Amino acid sequence: MNDTINYKEFIGSVNFSEEDGVFYGKIEGINDLITYEANSSDLLKTAFEEAVDDYLDICIEVGKQLH
Repeated sequence: MNDTINYKEFIGSVNFSEEDGVFYGKIEGINDLITYEANSSDLLKTAFEEAVDDYLDICIEVGKQLH
């Protein structure tokens, strides 16, 4: 099992909480905390991609350099 996902050069962690019954993760390798969660692994990938897109939009809005 792979415990990371990738999108637009970003890496996201993949975790599962048996107690809560949800998949969750965060964008790795950035100096901000961006998390995402979903009820299935398929939806987690979508949530991760949306989190990355939102993060990129916010960085543009505030003028933050990514690389």
